Amino acid sequence: MINNLLNSIQKVITLSPAEVDTVKTLFKEKSYKKGDFFLEEGRICKHAGFVAKGLMRFYINKDGEEKTYDFSQENEFVCNYESFLPQVPSSKNIQALEDSIVFVISHADLQLFYASVEGGERFGRIAIESVFVKMLQDISALYAETPELRYERFLKNHADLQQRISQYHIASFVGVKPQSLSRIRKRIFTQF
Repeated sequence: MINNLLNSIQKVITLSPAEVDTVKTLFKEKSYKKGDFFLEEGRICKHAGFVAKGLMRFYINKDGEEKTYDFSQENEFVCNYESFLPQVPSSKNIQALEDSIVFVISHADLQLFYASVEGGERFGRIAIESVFVKMLQDISALYAETPELRYERFLKNHADLQQRISQYHIASFVGVKPQSLSRIRKRIFTQF
């Protein structure tokens, strides 16, 4: 399973055999049961991760209500960089929606990765920027888009996840109650 992580890194930078060994040493395999938290609000994000198997949900608590703003599945990174990089408490949650296997790297080990892998800092910057920009877009869309547009964006970006995510969590991503999601789905699918 670590080969998928290595392949993901090598899409951006080339790794020597010694650097492959370094990656294998610095990234640790960790299992999460469905419902376990990768990160809880108020805690410091101690790891960045690569999802080898499973599914994670990113959400915030707003006025006592969970608002899902993104998902990470196989071959995607999972982290709250706003907390991880400066090592400050998080205002966001990341929770496993399925039993998951994630290759995690600590903040300290990431610094070793940067120091010992040529191009490591470049890879880190690109990975962090892509996830961070996506997160900001998803959170701003949570407040700027209509529920219909958010559902259409969910279908466009996560069509393969429809069978893996509960209607409750899809409704949370769209920003409506599950009953309203059913009406939105009906309207959208009768248009086609």
